[in-house]
Amino acid sequence: MAENETLECITEHERILQEIESTDTACVGPTLRSIYDDQPNAHKRFMEKLDARIRNHDREIEKMCNFHHQGFVDAITELLKVRADAEKLMGQVTDTNRRLQEAGREVTVQTEEVIRCRIQQRNMATTVEKLHLCIPVLEMYSKLKEQLESKRYYAALKTMEQLEKVFIPRVSQYRFCQIMAENLPRLREEIKEISMSDLKDFLESIRKHSDKVGETAMRQAQQHRTFNIAVAKQASMGHYTKPVYSLNGRTHAHTHNGLMMDDGTGDEEEADEEVLTAQDLVDFSPVYRCLHIYTVLGDRETFENYYRKQRKKQARLVLQPQANMHETVEGYRRYFNQIVGFFVVEDHVLHATRGLVTRAFTDELWNMALSKIIAVLRTHSSYCDDPDLVLELKNLIVIFADTLQGYGFPVNRLFDLLFEVRDQYNETLLKKWALVFREIFELDNYSPIPVETEEEYILVVSRFPFHDAEIEKQDFPKKLPMSQSVPQIYTQVKELIYASLKFSESLHRSSTEIDDMLRKSTNLLLTRTLSSCLQNLIKKPHIGLTELVQIIINTTHLEQACKYLEEFITNITNVSPETVHTTRLYGLSTFKDARHAAEGEIYTKLNQKIDEFIQLADYEWGMAESDGRASGYLMDLINFLRSTFQVFTHLPNNNNDHASMSGKVAQTACMSACKHLSTSLMQMLLDTELKQISMGAIQQFNLDVIQCELFASSEPVPGFQGDTLQLAFIDLRQLLDLFMVWDWSTYLADYGQPTSKYLRVNPATALALLEKMKDTSKKNNIFSQFRKNDRDKQKLIETVVKQLRSLVNGMSS
Repeated sequence: MAENETLECITEHERILQEIESTDTACVGPTLRSIYDDQPNAHKRFMEKLDARIRNHDREIEKMCNFHHQGFVDAITELLKVRADAEKLMGQVTDTNRRLQEAGREVTVQTEEVIRCRIQQRNMATTVEKLHLCIPVLEMYSKLKEQLESKRYYAALKTMEQLEKVFIPRVSQYRFCQIMAENLPRLREEIKEISMSDLKDFLESIRKHSDKVGETAMRQAQQHRTFNIAVAKQASMGHYTKPVYSLNGRTHAHTHNGLMMDDGTGDEEEADEEVLTAQDLVDFSPVYRCLHIYTVLGDRETFENYYRKQRKKQARLVLQPQANMHETVEGYRRYFNQIVGFFVVEDHVLHATRGLVTRAFTDELWNMALSKIIAVLRTHSSYCDDPDLVLELKNLIVIFADTLQGYGFPVNRLFDLLFEVRDQYNETLLKKWALVFREIFELDNYSPIPVETEEEYILVVSRFPFHDAEIEKQDFPKKLPMSQSVPQIYTQVKELIYASLKFSESLHRSSTEIDDMLRKSTNLLLTRTLSSCLQNLIKKPHIGLTELVQIIINTTHLEQACKYLEEFITNITNVSPETVHTTRLYGLSTFKDARHAAEGEIYTKLNQKIDEFIQLADYEWGMAESDGRASGYLMDLINFLRSTFQVFTHLPNNNNDHASMSGKVAQTACMSACKHLSTSLMQMLLDTELKQISMGAIQQFNLDVIQCELFASSEPVPGFQGDTLQLAFIDLRQLLDLFMVWDWSTYLADYGQPTSKYLRVNPATALALLEKMKDTSKKNNIFSQFRKNDRDKQKLIETVVKQLRSLVNGMSS
């Protein structure tokens, strides 16, 4: 075992020694550590083994040195011999090098010069190459400056885009290019500011030119409408020819970026006149330029919003009318011109640009404007009191609507507004015609129209549809029953129909609607204006009975003429009066009401005249005996009544209706006058201020009543049956008979009986009059108590008074 271990140890030591000999010194540590990690005292044996190996190597080195020593000595000897030759050679080489350096110095200088030239040539080539890259950049930048100076901003933006995307990236390493790149955003902002400034100038300019643009558009629309009317008339007459109105082979053209174009009415000067469009009157280039610039800059939405906002503000300014616009037609014309100009420009921008304004935006603007326009026109038209101005306003509204309708804007609400304006127009017409009627009535002489010759008769008949066979048979000179106001009134009614027809033109309404408008206007004139004027005329204090009778005659003839007015309207509108919805004229009721008012006024004035005569009565109520004749005032009154009722013979009686009507008026007036006279005389007797009445006064009063009865029985107005008119004085007659006969026993005995002789005598009336006579008897007959007859009469009066009082008290209880 010990031997085996020894062999292993020796073998291990050999391996370690070989590893130490063949291994790098840095790796010896682990090998040596393994020696110390083995069996105890192993390192000692290794050291011994190492010493033996060292000694072995030393012997080998010594053998090798001994073997090569002689050769080494010989080599040293040879080297010493060569040293002298080497020094000699060194001297020669140094000399040769010196001569070579001296000889190549000039070549070196020239070589360096060549090298320097080569470097310069290479640098120049590089510079040229770089300049070829930089020159286009500089040229483009110079071009950009020129474009900015010449205000070609859109082209300048395109140049900037090329600089940024193509040219500057090629030479971006240079400082000047960096400066250019830094300047481009600033230049873009300057372009935006300048273009926006141009747009603001354009918006300011368009406000000034809108009036002219609108005026041109409305004039062309009016010329086109006039031309169409002329063509329609020619076509209806069967003489239609090819129109001279044309433009580039078209009779009418509405371009998407211009105005309505036409040649007008055929006047040579107007036909040769160049048709102007929005582009001719307004330079839209700032809008296009600004739009392109903002589009290129990617800020189109900002521009669109700004443009629309500013145009909305301008629309509100345009829609604001002047305070005195309603005073003249020019004020309305300027207002409409500005609005039309505004929307013509917007229509042009809508079609000439893509999306700057949209149809929805223009529709919104138009709807807003339409509401404002209608409100403004309603307000200002209400101030107009001149029908001519209202008519011109209507024509302007029609042209305004036709113009904008040609550009695609809905205008139905404007035509609806015209119906309101029509009502205002009718009101102004009625006010104007009221003045005309008043003037006619004031200048009328209220007497029949005298006709001296046939020419005069034809002239009157041509103005008023009068037909009377009896009057036509009469010789000249003759008189027509109506006064001069009748033909004038009839003519003025026709004039109003013409005036209403003028308003109905160009409203795009059917004949039936126009017919209805004319009839309604005429009805308003008859039922309101003419009726009011007649009523006021009848109530005027200076209109007497003669004038009232003539007014009745006039209204009768005007009533008869209503059917001719119906025919007149029918001839204008060509609408048959048998049409279901045709409105009828209300003239019949108007003139009937006027006649009734005139009749009532006749009755009132007759009564007033009777009162005036009654006030002239001057009875001596204490007279002993009567004068034996009627009072003067009463005879004058009766004569007045007779002459007055003769006037009623002039009332129209050319047919049975009129004859019965005239007789009824005369009878009613006569009966009213007699009743009023009877009542007035009765009130005179029973006046509370009258305290005493003598029998002589009663007798005088009886004479006057007898005259009244004679007047009633003389048939001042034909047509009364029997003693109908005399019954108006029956109350007075029975009262006076009672006192004249002094038939109190009969009165008291038959009181309340239907067959009583004094049935119409009221106990209170008899009592009041008897007490007046009782007081007179006491005052005038101081010594009557000493005469038996007087005493008996006084007692009778007292007895009758007591009985009458009892009757009165019985009636009141």
